[in-house]
Formats: sequence, C-alpha cells, structure tokens
Amino acid sequence: MTEPTGRGNSNDHVRRHNLSVILELVHHNRGLSRSQLTRQTALNRSTVAALVAELVERELVVEVDPDSSNQVGRPSPVVLPNPRIVGIAINPEIDAVTVGVIGLGGTVFKRVRHATDHPPSVVEAVEISATVIDGMRPELDALYRTVGIGVAIPGLVRTGDGLVRLAPHLNWIEEPFTALLAEVTGYPVRSANDAHLGTMAESTFGAGRDVTELIYLNGGASGIGGGIIAGGTALGGAAGYAGELGHTLVNSSGVVCHCGARGCLETEVRRERLLTLLGLADADADDLESALVASTDSAVLAEVHRQLDFLGVALRNATNTFNPQLIVLGGFLGALYEVAPEHLDGLLAEQPLKASREGVRISRAELGSDLLMIGAGELAFAPLLADPAGYPLRAATGPHAEAPVSRLPPSVARPVSR
Repeated sequence: MTEPTGRGNSNDHVRRHNLSVILELVHHNRGLSRSQLTRQTALNRSTVAALVAELVERELVVEVDPDSSNQVGRPSPVVLPNPRIVGIAINPEIDAVTVGVIGLGGTVFKRVRHATDHPPSVVEAVEISATVIDGMRPELDALYRTVGIGVAIPGLVRTGDGLVRLAPHLNWIEEPFTALLAEVTGYPVRSANDAHLGTMAESTFGAGRDVTELIYLNGGASGIGGGIIAGGTALGGAAGYAGELGHTLVNSSGVVCHCGARGCLETEVRRERLLTLLGLADADADDLESALVASTDSAVLAEVHRQLDFLGVALRNATNTFNPQLIVLGGFLGALYEVAPEHLDGLLAEQPLKASREGVRISRAELGSDLLMIGAGELAFAPLLADPAGYPLRAATGPHAEAPVSRLPPSVARPVSR
C-alpha cells in the first residue's frame, strides 16, 4: 500500500482505493483496531485515521473503545462494520425461496424460508422474493440502509448481466431473473452460481480463512456444485461458469444426467437416496446428518460408503488438477463425511497422485445454513466495497437524521475480531 501522492484526480483515485482497502479489511475481519489496519495496509497512522473518519462519516463503519483490561499503554480504537448497512440475500431452490438480511461483516440478521410444493418458475420466484421483501420493508427502512440484493442461483449464471443460462433443477433456461427482480423491487441486483458464492463465503468467513488453494463442494436439493480458490483468487472462468464439479465423470456406466452427459457425480451422490432409505420425506442438512449418524441400518451405511466412493473419484480428479491445501464439504456432503470420515480420508490418501495429495486436508463447512445467505450478501456488498466513496452520504433530514453513527443498535451483538 502506498501513501496518497500527486494532486487532483490522481490523489482522489488513491484515496478512493485506500478507502476500499480499509473497508474490505474491516468487513472481512468483522472488525480491526486502527493499529491493525495500519500494520496491514502499511499506511501511516494519520492516513488511516483520516480514512476511518471518512468511513465513519459515511456511516459505513463505527469506532468503539477496545477492552483495555489486558493491554499496556493507550489502546487503539476498534473499527467495526456498521451493522445498519445491510444487503438482501436470496436463494431460489426446488422446494423453497429463502430471503435473508445480511449485515456488513457477514452477519445474518434475518432469514425467511418460503416453502413451495414444486420448483418455482422465474415469475413465481420473483413474486415470492418481492413479497417477502415487502414484508421486511418497514424494518429495513426503520433500522437499516440497504445497498442491494445478491442472489445465489443453483445453476449457470452469466457474469456480465446475471442471465440464468441454465438452472436445470428449476427448469430455468436463458431466464432474465436478475433483471426482473431489480425491476420489481427497485434494488440493484447481482446474481451468481450458488456453489461459487458458498466457496467465497467459506473462504472469507469460514473453514477456508487464510487458505490460498481450496476446493469447495456443496450438496443440496438441486444437486452438487463446487468452487475453486487458486492463488487466493476465485476461479470463475471466461464467463463465470467454472467449478461445475457436480458434472465430473465418476461412473462411465452410470445413468444419463439432466445435463445430457452420463455418469456425473450428482447422478451418483444424491440426497434423495439417503432420505428414502431413512424414511424421511424431507430434511435440511442438519436433520439429515442427525438421522444418518443415529441410523443403525446396514443399508444406510452401505449407501453412505457407495456415495463416498464416487465422491472420492471426483476429489481424486480435482486434487490432481488443482493441488489444493484444503477440501471443504458443505450441505449433505458434510453429513456423509461425518458418518464415515475415515472412509473418504482413506480414499484421498490413496487415489490421487502422491505429490498432489500431500498435505491435503478435508474439512466440513463452518457456516452451516447461513452459508448461501452470507455468500449472496457478498454479491450485494461488492459495489460498495469496491468504491465506498461512491456511496452517498445520508441527508441530514428524515427519520434517521438524529441517529448517532458511532453507536451500535442495542439489539445487535458486537462482532469480534478474529
């Protein structure tokens, strides 16, 4: 990081860049002291103080006194994400549309799951989302400042305009869901593949913190998706479609997948088969895991091992291709791993190339049911994080004019630095 130099437009460009760096650090760490910001940015203390002051003025961060009980000398103020700044997260699935309110810093304040008895059409998903948001508007207007909407789509999404190219389990093909939702709600909307967003969330706030080479795989009602972090950067591909690990070939004699290929991972590793054997009509990942762990049925364990065998084939291919440090399993894949971790660990220890598999760890996702909400929230926050100086100052009139910007709402727990 360099100190602002030059004059005019050059000076303003550097200031805006440095504001973005400071806000991203505060957001991704859920709070840092000014001294930590100084060390991590290599800016001097007065520059950091000025940048933080501007972010406070824009009501994007708040400063609080640290706990000084275990410190020597004058403690540095702690800079926290302002929890009044929120994004709306949406995840349409085959059996529900979930809408959440996510605070800056990746905190889930609210989540509403609107169940459906069939995969919603694009129009139905837009209507459900808009209805839930309308129900939240009194609270959003009274307590928060909403920067936009992020959508986690179980399918292929074009990066440029958010067009849903293919969401096969929803039967969506070339659908302008993003544009329709923006038109109906009045908020800016950004959409991306759900597994890609899960990867980003786990990499930033979950099991993949500080890991630069990571593979993420998630299993849900709509199949299996994945994402890759390479060199600390999300691998998106030319148009945003990279990471479709659910369509890795694992069984050349398998059934034809909905994508048209034969023997894809998500045709062999399926949540529905587990639910059927357990006698469950439906279950979220947590309930499914509890049922799997509690089961003494040999047929259930045999199915778990069978699915882990195919998952092992996919992970062998991914390990040989990307040479990761960490493999993170989310959704029902995490539940499978919990039942028989030694089975999958053994496969990963034997099948990939020896050099590629050295040091690779398997971990379960840490963010649980908040995963896609946090990931979609990152989409909503992206423009703000990229250019905080472009975020308008609130007018000094209106219902929020008297609200102090340096205090947290009493109902919101203070996030802690990690």
